[in-house]
Order: sequence, then structure tokens, then C-alpha cells
Amino acid sequence: MARTALITGASSGLGAEFARQLAARGVGLVLVARDRSALEAVAAEVRGGRAAVEVLVADLLDPDQRDAVAARLADPQHPIDMLVNNAGYGLDLAFETNDVDDEARHLALHVEVPMRLMHAVLPRMLERGSGRIVNVASVAGFVPRGTYGAVKGWLIQFSRWANARYRRRGVTVTAVCPGFVHTNFHERLGLPPGEEGVPNGMWLEAPAVVSEALRDVARGRSVSIPSARYRALVALSRVLPDALVMRAAERGR
Repeated sequence: MARTALITGASSGLGAEFARQLAARGVGLVLVARDRSALEAVAAEVRGGRAAVEVLVADLLDPDQRDAVAARLADPQHPIDMLVNNAGYGLDLAFETNDVDDEARHLALHVEVPMRLMHAVLPRMLERGSGRIVNVASVAGFVPRGTYGAVKGWLIQFSRWANARYRRRGVTVTAVCPGFVHTNFHERLGLPPGEEGVPNGMWLEAPAVVSEALRDVARGRSVSIPSARYRALVALSRVLPDALVMRAAERGR
């Protein structure tokens, strides 16, 4: 188990749940997010355990603030043993009417930011011969689902390649691919609870998602799809026509 983990997007949702479960295992934490008050609330919650907690307020779309996080990851005096790239958000599926600058920022946060943070931490991990990188992707990365599916697909493929390349040197890379999870993700899209268009049976709970993900990370798997129902859906999506899969995927926002 890692001694210190840095988690982006740690102020809510899956990021906060990763913080809770890792802190419960005695892992020290560096929590990263834009919202200081929300981040401090999570830090206060997890500080009750054995783990030390550091708060690093940063907007990862600001180059200087992103570089400060990268510098923390590369600090040889305070090594990071696990990086959890979790920061992210969704956009409306209507690409043709979305603001293109919003789309560019979305692309940067989901692709450029995790790439840069991985690049910052990997050399130190490889020097030590150990490390875990967790990239929170989505089952959307396996299906045609707008630019959100596209960026998550990049994260999945890059994680698969990186795990194959670096695992033999002691560093594993896992893409965690949950389905619909009860967090504030959909509220941030402006969708009140109950209006996401997702059947009740497709919702997952954050603690179960993170618990299963951490088991797969410990096993060194390149891809983790929490819950059997989503593993079955991903397998089915590979043999169905794209148009049919797209229509099914658009049922939920």
C-alpha cells in the first residue's frame, strides 16, 4: 500500500471517497481541488485517522497552478507513492451547440492535465521501483458518447499502454471506469436528482466503486470496471452497431 497519495478533484464525489478509504488505510494524503472550503471540509473529515493530510488548492486549467501540483509530485524529499487523477466534469452531448472554448477546456482537463501529472510523477516512481497511478475514466470511454466518451477513451488506452510498459519496473497504471455513480457530478451539469434519465438499477454507490477500484489497483490491473452489470454492458457494446450503442448511451446525461 502506498504511503502518500495525491488526489485531484478531491473536494467531492469519487475524489473525496478515495480520500476517505485511503486515509482509513493509513495513507497520507495530498488533496487537490479549486474550492478551498470544500477541500478543507474533506481534509477535516479524514484527519481523524492515522494519516497526515496536506491541502493544495489549485485550478488545474491554470498553467501556473497546474505546474505547482506537478512540482509537488516531482518533489524527491516528499515522495508521492500514488497519484489519483480524478478531476473532471461533463458537458452537454450537443457538441454542435456547445461553446468550443468550453470543449477545449474539457479536453485539457481530461487529457492534458493527467498526462502532465503522470509525466511529473513517473520518473520518481521509476527511480524507486514502485508506484501506483490511478486514472479515473468512465465506461463512457468504451462507447460513442460525445467528447466526454472520447477523452475518457484516450485515458483508458493510455493507461493500458502505460501499465504494460511500466509494470515490469514496479509502477502500475489503472484506468478506473465506473458507470453512473451517486455523486454531485450530474448536479454540476444542471440536472436535478431524478432527471438524469438513468434507470434506478444502473446507479452505483461511491464507496463500493472506490473499494472495488482499489482492489483492482492492488492487483495491478490496467482497467477496472466496478460492478458486474457494467462489465457485461461494456462487453455487449463491443458487438453491437455504433448507432444502437450511441442511442442507448444517450439515455443518461
